[in-house]
Amino acid sequence: MGAAHSASEEVRELVGKTGFSSDQIEQLHRRFKQLSGDQPTIRKENFNNVPDLELNPIRSKIVRAFFDNRNLRKGPSGLADEISFEDFLTIMAYFRPIDIAMDEEQVQLCRKEKLRFLFHMYDSDSDGRITLEEYRNVVEELLSGNPHIEKESARSIADGAMMEAASVCVGQMEPDQVYEGITFDDFLKIWQGIDIETKMHVRFLNMETMALCH
Repeated sequence: MGAAHSASEEVRELVGKTGFSSDQIEQLHRRFKQLSGDQPTIRKENFNNVPDLELNPIRSKIVRAFFDNRNLRKGPSGLADEISFEDFLTIMAYFRPIDIAMDEEQVQLCRKEKLRFLFHMYDSDSDGRITLEEYRNVVEELLSGNPHIEKESARSIADGAMMEAASVCVGQMEPDQVYEGITFDDFLKIWQGIDIETKMHVRFLNMETMALCH
């Protein structure tokens, strides 16, 4: 009786922290146990045998994002060696669909948190800026499965995208001016008007209501 009460109390606390329903938390707990091999924590290697994730060209960045202390709300940099179920829920909450009952301020806050998660995926050195080199790495990984696009072409695509980002965020630049990289405020400007809901999903978790960025 005491154990059951304690478990239900824990679920209520998780509902309050994450916004998931108790049913969603139970479903996510089952998937967590599958991923962890019924262990209390998940490590990076636990993601190695997830078929849908294995085929994703930015698999390494997706897995890394699950262990990023910034996304886990545990610090401004660094990676966790393993994550608990509560940590797992913290990450999954970024992919929770926007609730139709939210007011406009809540919707904008939710959208901002989703974009912050994506920004952290690109900003691999946690310096608060997506540099050209970091952006090139992402583009090269995304296009790595296409045999018709060479590495130099991928780099050109990344360079063009960064120039476009500079024009959106800085405006007309002087000939000798260097765009040092995309800040989070820049990132928000670039994504303005784009439906973030269609860009973030977690198919590899077999969740009908959620879907990772591709």
